[in-house]
Amino acid sequence: MGRFHIVDDDTIADGGCTDIYFQRCEEILKQEEKNPQVTMEVTTTGMPRSPGVFCGLNDVIALLEGLPVDVDAMPEGSLFSAREPVMRISGRYSDFGRYETALLGFLCHASGIATAAAHIVGAAGGRRVYSFGSRRQHPAIAPMIERSAWIGGVDGVSNTTAPPGIPVVGTMPHAYVMCHASPEEAWVAFDRHAPPDVPRLMLCDTFGDEKEECLRAVTCTAATGVRLDTPRSRRGNMRSILEEVRWELDSRGHEDVGIFLSGGVTEEDIRTYRDIVASFGVGGAIANAPVIDFSLDIVSIEGEAIAKRGKWSGIKQVWESPDGERTVLLASASGPTGATPLLEPVIKDGVVMQRPETADARARVLRSIPNFRDP
Repeated sequence: MGRFHIVDDDTIADGGCTDIYFQRCEEILKQEEKNPQVTMEVTTTGMPRSPGVFCGLNDVIALLEGLPVDVDAMPEGSLFSAREPVMRISGRYSDFGRYETALLGFLCHASGIATAAAHIVGAAGGRRVYSFGSRRQHPAIAPMIERSAWIGGVDGVSNTTAPPGIPVVGTMPHAYVMCHASPEEAWVAFDRHAPPDVPRLMLCDTFGDEKEECLRAVTCTAATGVRLDTPRSRRGNMRSILEEVRWELDSRGHEDVGIFLSGGVTEEDIRTYRDIVASFGVGGAIANAPVIDFSLDIVSIEGEAIAKRGKWSGIKQVWESPDGERTVLLASASGPTGATPLLEPVIKDGVVMQRPETADARARVLRSIPNFRDP
């Protein structure tokens, strides 16, 4: 254990971050000289939201690379529903069994965040959405949170450790404003010194009425937007506040100044205010999203179909027809005419056949966003 209570990469890669019963039973199987050839599938029987967005495959590939296993999976960013296998692993059980804990952790958490982001982006109906919630989680996993949110369709993220290629956005906190003699001084200094490519988005609710501060901000700066981060305890009727701010800006010739809303924003808030708000900063609703409760279960031993109670036996394939309809069949069966098999080889006997590209995964979700929008 290092300075912080986090697990290092080598411990995860060596299978050292696992539930103890996997280690204990691995030792017993070794003593009994049992190590059957199995196929295991990753599925969920229940989801907080449907459809889900499959995410975290990149970490699973890094985890299983070099092990004597074959792995097939849906492409990252694919939609999935309950009981559809999103991944299957074939190999000798004891060669990969202890990795179940880390593998499921990678998929459950990342898929939960990507799923929440996609539903929120769909609810926004074209308004911009930014991930502002990494501070609600352990800092060690900030890159995963931001990558998953980006794949889920957000327009930018706030954490500086986001993987390369993801736009990092943000302007000013309340503490910055409070470090100056007045909000005007803070806004003018930001307008003067912030890099040219940073939007002139002024935080306008630190001390006074939202309408009042917004009008003062657009008077003394070249503001392109005003941000309201009003605590829920002081909001009152948020709809009325937003309408009042919009009216006063428009009536004074500032129709081009957008309103940015943050501070505990929920999916329902987005639906309620999307007709008047230009963009949203979303924190816990994305970063604290419920995980997808995936499990990893044996469906075949030594070539024979088998499953525990509540699971479906046999190695399966998911087929998608041109109209988007999904069909789950045994892998040995032919798919519907014109349908595409979704589980593709990603590892063959430990050798990586393909790695997911973040941009491709995001594009896959963005093409599917209509599936998340309100009717």
